[in-house]
Amino acid sequence: MQDLTSLPALFSRSKPRQPAPYLPMTRAEMDLLGWESCDVVLITGDAYVDHPSFGMAVIGRVLEAEGFRVGIIAQPDWNSPDAFAALGRPRLFFGVTGGNMDSMVNRYTADRRIRSDDAYTPGGEGGRRPDRAVIVYAQRCREAFRDVPIVLGGIEASLRRVAHFDIWSEKLRRSILLDSKADLLVFGNGERAVIEIAHRAAAGQSLRTMGDIRGTATVRDGVPDGWTVIDESGLDGIHPPPPATAADPDRVVVRLPAFEQVRDDPVLYAHATRVLHAETNPLNARPLVQRHGDKEVWLAPPPLPLATPDLDAVHELPYARAPHPGHGSGRIPAWEMIRFSVAIVRGCFGGCTFCSITTHEGRIVQNRSPESVLREIATIRDCTAGFTGAISDLGGPTANMWRLGCGKPRAQAKCRRLSCLFPAPCPSLVTDHAPLVALYRAARAVPGVHTVSVASGVRYDIALNSPAYVDELVRHHVGGTLKIAPEHTEQGPLSLMMKPGVEVFERFRTLFEASARRSGKRLRLIPYFIAAHPGTTDEDMLNLALWLKRNDYRLDQVQTFLPTPMTLATAMYHSDRNPLRPITRDGTTVFTAKGLRQRRLHKAFLRWHDPENAPILREALMKMGRADLIGSGPHHLVPRGGSRPGPAAPQRRPAPLAKGKTPPRRPR
Repeated sequence: MQDLTSLPALFSRSKPRQPAPYLPMTRAEMDLLGWESCDVVLITGDAYVDHPSFGMAVIGRVLEAEGFRVGIIAQPDWNSPDAFAALGRPRLFFGVTGGNMDSMVNRYTADRRIRSDDAYTPGGEGGRRPDRAVIVYAQRCREAFRDVPIVLGGIEASLRRVAHFDIWSEKLRRSILLDSKADLLVFGNGERAVIEIAHRAAAGQSLRTMGDIRGTATVRDGVPDGWTVIDESGLDGIHPPPPATAADPDRVVVRLPAFEQVRDDPVLYAHATRVLHAETNPLNARPLVQRHGDKEVWLAPPPLPLATPDLDAVHELPYARAPHPGHGSGRIPAWEMIRFSVAIVRGCFGGCTFCSITTHEGRIVQNRSPESVLREIATIRDCTAGFTGAISDLGGPTANMWRLGCGKPRAQAKCRRLSCLFPAPCPSLVTDHAPLVALYRAARAVPGVHTVSVASGVRYDIALNSPAYVDELVRHHVGGTLKIAPEHTEQGPLSLMMKPGVEVFERFRTLFEASARRSGKRLRLIPYFIAAHPGTTDEDMLNLALWLKRNDYRLDQVQTFLPTPMTLATAMYHSDRNPLRPITRDGTTVFTAKGLRQRRLHKAFLRWHDPENAPILREALMKMGRADLIGSGPHHLVPRGGSRPGPAAPQRRPAPLAKGKTPPRRPR
């Protein structure tokens, strides 16, 4: 069992140098700093925004705080190695990431259409990064300086650290470590790992020998001597206790089915995903190993969560809190969205099967201190151009998980639950929102601040336990709408999402609307739903559409399920099996809408009111024997062909955004 109290402070070895105004992007900037070379050069698919919401800025400033000279090459021209040599040969290593988003998700819609824009690029311009950016960037780094080690990081590398299903090629791909020919991969939040890597590299250690560092993946020729292997490569069980013959219980590694096995057998892929997710609690997770040909991909246990003082320190590094001047005056939409917001948490214990947050950031929520949050609000007020007194968001992956989590540390150290909230909230879960209410009140009291909004999604099933929190939220932190994500109304897909039933949403809506009436405010809930998630039938989508009509919801923003690497829902999509349960050859299969036409039909049900969707919905209703829903009456879903729809009910749309505001992010 891992003892978190014994961990040294994150910056315990810090030898800080005078911080750079911005980490340099050109040799001219290096000359002004008096640098002949960089220790580390970071390559990113995003524009360089020096702010704690941008991963590459965080890693750069963390290394700077440890005394290393760090340069950044942002959105380089990948057609030749020249751009990757712009800052010269780094002394220790290249750090490579696709950016804050996976490059394929950034580039393509769920229907595999090319996106025309990119929120992380000046001017919102699309096409400024290659497909599979991590692989391409690593190849160009190797061409620029063949002998310089390469470290992969960020969400694209993190979710591709083992063999994974790739929707864009409709096949299993190898670990990205092998395809990129990198030396080391950092997964999850990488501050502690990258500090250790840099110090060891500076001492002369090869990156390929650093597989003992938590949150890293390496390639080995075989399992080292002295390790006991638990073989999970078949369907004959999962997670037996360490054998009594194990010489050292701390030197036990779990073998996943090999790449060649999961490539050829979707059922084994579902099993491998189940095994991997059961080894994600950093307090009890064991190393994993997966054979790829004649090589072994070795995954150390996940990174340990940062203590509050360490997370505070990361957020309070000397960021310029603005885009690098080298990007010019072009507006960077992602920066515009978050420049007046404050992240107060990391991680999420919800465990939604379609979501990558828990796979990347972890299920143990990490919290900032109230003092650090208030200092950042004051910094925004004093240092961020254009601030008018409104904090646009106080949140994170989930707005109301701050200071929530397991109340029984010994139980948490043994727990292998995938969600603290499904099928019902764990009895050990602390759900007291009183500290968060106190933080909201303190934030509103900061001089010069007149509004503190909550734009991150609220997890309504835990908010129900704190009516006082809902009342505080409604009275002071919701301007016109609040976004939440029930995701569906039907139990079939909800059970495979690990989300609560729609009746829980309806209880929250009742509580929310009662608070709104008491406060004298006209507020609306904006629910988000997913179309074509594994386990969703045409009948499920029809029932959801009828529920939307009954409740007068006419949605503008809707989402079709996109299978992203390593999630449980992606394993369902590829294998037609449910990895939430033990996998068997003759087990119950999971229906999934895979054809483009059926996926578009499911999305059309979410926008039942859109005249453009009427033809496909009419055709589907006829085939389903529900012609009674075609017509112009109040009980009909779509009009008859050639007729005009009846008078539209008042639409539940977000209130118009004030000048200078940006739309909130989708809830999780």
